[in-house]
Amino acid sequence: MSKSKQLIIIDEELCTGCGRCKDVCPVDAISGIHGEPHKIDSSRCIFCGQCVQTCSAYSSILDEPETPRADKLRERGMFQSTTEPLFAAYCAGDVFEISDALKSDKFTMVQCAPAVRVSIGEDFGMKAGSLTPGKMAAALRRLGFNKVYDTNFAADLTIMEEGNELLSRVKNNGTLPMFTSCCPAWVRYMELNYPDLLPHLSSCKSPQQMSGALFKTYGADINGKQRTEIYSVAVMPCTCKKFESARPEMSMEGHRDVDAVLTTRELAYMIREAGIDFESLPDEDFDKPLGTYSGAGNIFGVTGGVMEAALRTAYELVSGEPVPETDLIFVRGEEGFRIASMTMGEQTFKIAVVAGLTNVAPLLEKVRAGNAEVDFVEVMCCPSGCISGGGQPKVLLPTERDEVYRCRKESMYSHDKNSKIRKSHENPDVQKAYTEFLGEPLGHTSHKLLHTVFGKQDA
Repeated sequence: MSKSKQLIIIDEELCTGCGRCKDVCPVDAISGIHGEPHKIDSSRCIFCGQCVQTCSAYSSILDEPETPRADKLRERGMFQSTTEPLFAAYCAGDVFEISDALKSDKFTMVQCAPAVRVSIGEDFGMKAGSLTPGKMAAALRRLGFNKVYDTNFAADLTIMEEGNELLSRVKNNGTLPMFTSCCPAWVRYMELNYPDLLPHLSSCKSPQQMSGALFKTYGADINGKQRTEIYSVAVMPCTCKKFESARPEMSMEGHRDVDAVLTTRELAYMIREAGIDFESLPDEDFDKPLGTYSGAGNIFGVTGGVMEAALRTAYELVSGEPVPETDLIFVRGEEGFRIASMTMGEQTFKIAVVAGLTNVAPLLEKVRAGNAEVDFVEVMCCPSGCISGGGQPKVLLPTERDEVYRCRKESMYSHDKNSKIRKSHENPDVQKAYTEFLGEPLGHTSHKLLHTVFGKQDA
């Protein structure tokens, strides 16, 4: 885990001590007095990267800092061709490792998170929220990936597993409320600060890790490969996904589920370095079957999306009837904490959605006291969900941040609205995966591959 200890870094040579990073850190991991370089306590850091998004102290390509720019680029894991300003707060990159893997004899598989497709276009001058899944798939093929799959497939799979886990807990008097476990920064926050409440976390791996586990088993079978031949890459809006992929729990028989993670910005670096004209690329499809997804899987990238996707499926599993309205507007919104309820058959489920970890502590204290009147809770660390993740293209002007996030969010819902399949349990390739390989939700194979155990972490 030594790599994760140095994941989010403040370059003291560039830091002006403005304090903006300290203001947005949800766990008080950043310290320093005004006007002097700040520091990050990695033992407290949850690696969300919100400090990276907010940092405004930089060195432009015209400056020559004390340490040569070429050295700084190398230390940060960035190509020498990079011309963007170097900000003081940054996330250590992995483009060189992945470039080497693409040149090797490994069979490379890549997955893309939902929030990446509504933001990567911004790094190529496209307007905020431009929806580009087809160009992204085309770019990844031109970079040399053998199979271009989609995290959204595993998002649908997560709904199958997590939805059934919730229903099982309700039926068997299990631990409630149940919290989602998709957000690795949230999971780390729980492990560091509320270990006594860990039984409330869903045992599901995140969609990233579910994808990786399937790549090296089901995907290996489909492509006629051995697990050892496969190199698995994830493209994520989130800096903490690098930490998550390196967790020892996220491997099987010595093979990591996900070998390396690129942020949205890092993928843009690789596309530029390869000389690919992103805007001119034709739209291409993701490979099947691990690239097939529903609209429900796509909205995982925005706050409330996991809950909405889960409720669409849970309603039909519980009641045996089609959900009256596919768009569950009552779970959408901008508030950091919101609650609602939904009646399914003869049962009424009380749910909560939390965006931003500063909003979750009051609920956790109620859970600890045994008086939290909710059944199911979605928590995402970043303020608008994954669309505002630490690995996304930076919004340089704070005054434009809300508008950019609004555009990305609208694009996510538009993609869902225009999808032929909008419910996770109706994804035909997810159904096929259960028939051919996984068996049933919460069954032996799915439990072995798609679930994990979280434990107390020392700060």
